[in-house]
Amino acid sequence: MTTPTQVFDPASYLDNSEAMAAYMSEALETGDPAFIADALGVIARARGMTQVAKDAGLSRESLYRALSGEGNPEFATVLKVMQAIGLKLSASSIG
Repeated sequence: MTTPTQVFDPASYLDNSEAMAAYMSEALETGDPAFIADALGVIARARGMTQVAKDAGLSRESLYRALSGEGNPEFATVLKVMQAIGLKLSASSIG
């Protein structure tokens, strides 16, 4: 007998700004550019990809492409998406 499973989608758990900010902070902590881009994509899907694309001044298709695990978005795109999803980048000392 097989057990039915579902694909895990972290976007379904990002239902408020605090959860989105925590998810993005954890992604940034990894230092992995592909994971960070993917996390932005997950948050954008949670917010609504069409609206995020519109707010960022990008096409939905280019946004999906840039924020995929294989994408390599320009820094300007990252900043536009961060603003569109209501988050901001900040810096702190490593030490």
